[in-house]
Amino acid sequence: ARWLDSIAHSGSHQGVIALAAVRPAVDVDEILARARTRGEAPLLVLLDGIQDPQNTGAIIRVAEAAGAHGVILPARRASGLTPAVARASAGAVEYLPVAQVTNLTRTITELKRQGIWVAGADPAGEDLFAADLTPPLAVVIGSEGRGISRLVRESCDRLVRIPMSGQVASLNAATAAAVVLFEIRRRLRRRTG
Repeated sequence: ARWLDSIAHSGSHQGVIALAAVRPAVDVDEILARARTRGEAPLLVLLDGIQDPQNTGAIIRVAEAAGAHGVILPARRASGLTPAVARASAGAVEYLPVAQVTNLTRTITELKRQGIWVAGADPAGEDLFAADLTPPLAVVIGSEGRGISRLVRESCDRLVRIPMSGQVASLNAATAAAVVLFEIRRRLRRRTG
C-alpha cells in the first residue's frame, strides 16, 4: 500500500492504479511529415535502452527545446510515455511527437534509406565539435552505464563523443543529449544567420 501511495496523485487509490500512456505514440512517418511541413531537414532523437523515466522525460524536454522534430523510443526495455515521463518532460510531450518502435535497428535502416544520417553519442566516437553533423540527422542516445547497444552502434553512420576535460568519464544521458542537440542547433543558426 505504501508503494501505491507513493505513485498515486491522491490518497484515494483503493488499492488499484492503472499506469497508462499520457498520450498515444505516433508513427515515425508522422515525425518526418512534421519536418517536411516546417520546410526543415529532419532532426530526430533515438533513445536506446533508457529505462529511467526521469531521463526519458528530460531528453524529450531537451529535444523539444533544441528544435528536434521528434523522439523515437523502443517499445520494449525502455520507459514509455508514462505520467512520470510526462512530468519530467515539463510539458514537452504535449508539443513533441514521440514514436515507439518494435526494432530500433530496423528503424535506423529505414531512416538511412530515406536519406537521414545517423550519429550515435559514444565515448569511442570522433570529437563532437569537429564532426560534420548536419540534418537530415538522427542522434542516438544510449543508456547510462551500457551506452548504445552493439547492433545499434554498428548501424550508425558515425559516432561522436563529447570531449571531457574533468575527471568524470561520462555525462548523464539527458545532459549528453542537450550538449549534442544544442551544438547541432548552434551550427544551424550560424548557417542560416
